[in-house]
Amino acid sequence: MPLPLVYHDDYSPPFPDNHRFPMEKFRLLRDHLVDSALVEDAQLLRPELCPTDVLALAHDRDYIERYCSGEMSREELRRLGLPWTQALARRTVRAVGGSLLSAELALKHGLACHLAGGTHHAHHDHASGFCIFNDLAVISLYLLESGKANRVLIFDCDVHQGDGTARILENVPDAVTVSLHCEKNFPARKAQSDWDIPLPLHLGDGEYLKVVQEALDYLLPLYQPDIVLYDAGVDVHKDDALGYLQLTDAGLATRDEHVIRRCLSSDIPVVGVIGGGYDKDRHALARRHGILHHSAARVAREFQLDR
Repeated sequence: MPLPLVYHDDYSPPFPDNHRFPMEKFRLLRDHLVDSALVEDAQLLRPELCPTDVLALAHDRDYIERYCSGEMSREELRRLGLPWTQALARRTVRAVGGSLLSAELALKHGLACHLAGGTHHAHHDHASGFCIFNDLAVISLYLLESGKANRVLIFDCDVHQGDGTARILENVPDAVTVSLHCEKNFPARKAQSDWDIPLPLHLGDGEYLKVVQEALDYLLPLYQPDIVLYDAGVDVHKDDALGYLQLTDAGLATRDEHVIRRCLSSDIPVVGVIGGGYDKDRHALARRHGILHHSAARVAREFQLDR
């Protein structure tokens, strides 16, 4: 079958114009992948809402209820950085369902990609940094609790540390958290991942890709995970508004292909989520995020996963 790609029309609800968070990027990413003939809209797999019991594997039930019912305090919404609407609440729960479906598809087919996901700043009982529910932590705990995986490795290449993921999973030995992030960037107070790899400001393609390669070469044989959750944040790009690293489009493509190829060559299924990316040119940002999906499709053909 073609590379499984997961998307829902709920992903870009109505949103304030010129808000710092580019909510329309998910719809524009879908449009880009369709326009570039990677996929037809009818081939995109539409997820269900994530069940509350699954969200509660990683999150406090009272927090889930308060967010979904619109009872968040002004301070909580300030920390989140997003306005509350019913459509955004539905989108949030749907998107975790999308990452969950992507993980199920990856276990079945070897590789799957989401057109959203990577909300790694969400904590057990509060939102942070545009992140409400932590799909990476939810998926990890779901796969472990259900017995669908005995060990999960999160390979987080977003430019910001996955602090929420690290804190939620800190006492879960079979959920291995790996964060490659710009050292001098949000959050100011870092958590402790199983493996933190802080990167200096202005790092370019060559040095960055060397770190990625060495990390995978060491960690995959060490942990031998049953699945890798790959957060392919594009906020490491040289034109990103919040990043401070210097990767090019070619560097992103090489990174994504290498991560996926390295996992598949070790017979480890991998699921890709898009992570962070910020640019006033939303169409350019959508194309940047699409590098993951085009890269995944190339590697899928190489491994004949699309037959």
